[in-house]
Amino acid sequence: MNNSVGNTVRLIGAGLRALLVLTIVCGVIYPLAVTGIAQAVFNDKANGSEIKDKDGKVVGSSLIGQSYNLPKKDPNDAEEAVEPDLKWFQPRPSNGLGSNSVNTQYSLILSGATNRSADNGAANGKCTDQAEEGTLCAQVIAAKEAVIADNTTASYAVKPEDVPADAVTSSGSGLDPDISPEYAKLQVHRVAEQNGLDVKQVEKLVADHTTGRTLGFMGEPRVNVLQLNTALRALTKS
Repeated sequence: MNNSVGNTVRLIGAGLRALLVLTIVCGVIYPLAVTGIAQAVFNDKANGSEIKDKDGKVVGSSLIGQSYNLPKKDPNDAEEAVEPDLKWFQPRPSNGLGSNSVNTQYSLILSGATNRSADNGAANGKCTDQAEEGTLCAQVIAAKEAVIADNTTASYAVKPEDVPADAVTSSGSGLDPDISPEYAKLQVHRVAEQNGLDVKQVEKLVADHTTGRTLGFMGEPRVNVLQLNTALRALTKS
């Protein structure tokens, strides 16, 4: 009986010691070591890839896309159409996000795709003007018409064949922070006109913020919209 109690006490003691050691190692030492290494070697990424304006104010993350829209006339009107603010470079569409039904008291960032097939709404494999409302084809056609109308200026006409795919389709998450260089260049004349800038100035801005393929062969060239618009804001002092 005494031996049994003694063994039990020793086992409990060993278990408590193991718990204490593992708690210190896994719950204190390891997190502090990982955090320290991350802050020392990958400081920017460890802190959320923050983007700051010229005054040092954090304006967002380079990993999360943002919208650049005009304020609603009635902030409480959920049905009011949202109009893009054309003085800024526009990101990819976010058709998959839908309305915020998770918490209507706050403006949450919701991630999601359209979950529609590539031929949703197509007739004989092609998207036409007769596509049923709410289908992917209808959304793409409407987005293409808007891109052409918004980016055509007095001195620059956008042709339908000039509109790249990322200008009219959302990404899988709907929060893609990047656009293609082609889409950025398509917006140059409109941005220059809206901000009273020379086209060459805006073209240089796009070129300076164009990132090539990772390691020269992975992915596609891209332009981070938030970084580009932050630089544009500094240029226009708006």
